Amino acid sequence: MEFEWTIFLDIGVISLALLVGTLIRTKVGFFQKYLIPNNLTAGFLLLPYYNWVAPAMGLDTVNLENIVFHFLNISFISMILRVSPKRSSKKNPDVMATAVTLTTQYALQCFLGTGLVLIMIFTFMPDLFPGFGLFPTLGYSLGPGQAFAIGKGWEQMGFTGLSDVGLTFGALGFVWACFGGIFLVNYGLRKGWLERSKYEKINEAQVRAGVQKRSGPPHTSNVNDITTPEAIDPLSFNLALVLGTYLLTYLLLKVITWGLSFVGPLGYELAVNLWGIMFIFSALTAMLVKAFMGGMKIEYVVDNDRLTRISGFAVDYMVAAAVGAISIAIIGEFWIPIVVLGVVCGVMSTITHIWLSSRIFSDNAFYRSVLCYGAITGTLPTGLALLRIIDPKFETPASRDYMYASGLVFLFVIPIILTANAPAKGALEGSLRNTWLVLALYGLYLAFCFVLYLLLSGNRRFEDPSNIWLKRKDTEVI
Repeated sequence: MEFEWTIFLDIGVISLALLVGTLIRTKVGFFQKYLIPNNLTAGFLLLPYYNWVAPAMGLDTVNLENIVFHFLNISFISMILRVSPKRSSKKNPDVMATAVTLTTQYALQCFLGTGLVLIMIFTFMPDLFPGFGLFPTLGYSLGPGQAFAIGKGWEQMGFTGLSDVGLTFGALGFVWACFGGIFLVNYGLRKGWLERSKYEKINEAQVRAGVQKRSGPPHTSNVNDITTPEAIDPLSFNLALVLGTYLLTYLLLKVITWGLSFVGPLGYELAVNLWGIMFIFSALTAMLVKAFMGGMKIEYVVDNDRLTRISGFAVDYMVAAAVGAISIAIIGEFWIPIVVLGVVCGVMSTITHIWLSSRIFSDNAFYRSVLCYGAITGTLPTGLALLRIIDPKFETPASRDYMYASGLVFLFVIPIILTANAPAKGALEGSLRNTWLVLALYGLYLAFCFVLYLLLSGNRRFEDPSNIWLKRKDTEVI
């Protein structure tokens, strides 16, 4: 009897790379100094294997690509199903401020990317795909799974190699989140943007090395199991909750696709785009499931700690698979626009985000800034990992307000999502008209966000403009 082994072979290879990455971090000071995630190290270990060794063994990257797509959706469901503390009835301007901060970076990355692509088209790369400018947003803010999925959709329209470009920008986003985020935390601590006591957590030996010392206290769990292992293992129960929600997401999109099929070719094209942004529907479905459980008064069965672990598991394998699936041959073909867009958009997002964050938030500004920085470069789980360095128990409202803000962000960016294929359609017709139109749309977004910034930042809006961070004692309270 023959069984299908390929998916488990790939999972096994990823697992081995994660173990080696963990060993490297415990032994090499460079990886400890910059707190480089083991999943990123594992991804770069897998990169040469899947480019040169695996093909000789008859293996390809199809399973890795599927892992990237599905595991990112699973990570979103896991985080959103977590039961948050009851929200205060007091009006909270920082939820809107978080939404504006994230939307600003979406628009800035789209605007800069598209503008730079147009410059390259009119100068030395006339055949460059005009939708290339969206990759910084797709890879940095949305993550490798969605960058890959939308790039795959463009490949089906006739533009080759773009799924690998999406994975590359996803990997670049994690690099920005890792090195830029750790620099931001350390720089902020040195400059007094946060209380000095937080530096003690970051310098703990086990945090740096990533593994507890042999002589340290034994690992214990304070998890209060709601389900009993005799009936169903608590991890199995929470994993079933996550995967069941994912099945509901799939069924929801199937129904939407069926409904759109009656619209004609335009409806079919929209349906294809919706599958490319399945993480949004995963998040919405998780919100509905959580609301249903709350209405039935059974939300107490949700185990936040285990859901966090499930999300962490999904992100670790997703990041390693995303980097490992990158085709070096394709990158060699597009290396100029990748470097130009990756560096310019990364630098501008970092500078503008820090400057705006210190002025738009009413409290806990540095905590919120660190979380949002990770989210706009390496997706939400990376932002939470950075936040955990200075807020290990999530005692600040930063992560809670981010979850509430994500719904607003989705509403804000619907036009950007619906026009993602516009440059590609124009390119098929030999025209850049659609690309100029979406550039104008991104400009309007920036103007809209600027107006909201003026309203939310109050007297701080232009205070001490030469300093990248406006230091205020009232912003650093938990």
